[in-house]
Amino acid sequence: QVQLAQSGGGLVQEGTSMRLSCAASGRIVPGSAIGWFRQTPGQEREFVAAISSGGRSKTYADSVKGRFTISRDRENKNTVYLQMNSLKPEDTALYYCASRPWYSDNYNYRESDYNYWGQGTQVTVSS
Repeated sequence: QVQLAQSGGGLVQEGTSMRLSCAASGRIVPGSAIGWFRQTPGQEREFVAAISSGGRSKTYADSVKGRFTISRDRENKNTVYLQMNSLKPEDTALYYCASRPWYSDNYNYRESDYNYWGQGTQVTVSS
C-alpha cells in the first residue's frame, strides 16, 4: 500500500500563487510517477500534471502549461509539489495527487492508470 498525504490549498485571489504538496509513503514502487488531477462539482476529474520518478520528465495539461510547475523535493524525492502561479477562477477545484506504477508521456492523463490517491484538497480562486 502507498499512502499519499496532501497539504496546501485554500482561498486565494486571482493572479496570485499557491503550492500544493503530496508526500508519498509506504511500499513505493521504484519508477512510479506522481500525477495531479482536479475536479469541480458535476465534472469528471481532469488531468493537470505528472512527473517521473526521477523528476526529469514532466507532462502538463494545456490549460495549465506555463503557469503550473510540478517538481520533486530535492532531498526527499517522495514529496511532489504543484506550484500554481497566475491563478484564475477557473482553476478552482478539488485537487488530488495520485501515483501510477510508471511514467508515460502518452498516457499520464489516464486516470485509470493511477492506483493510489491522496485525500484531495480544495483550491478556490476568487476574482
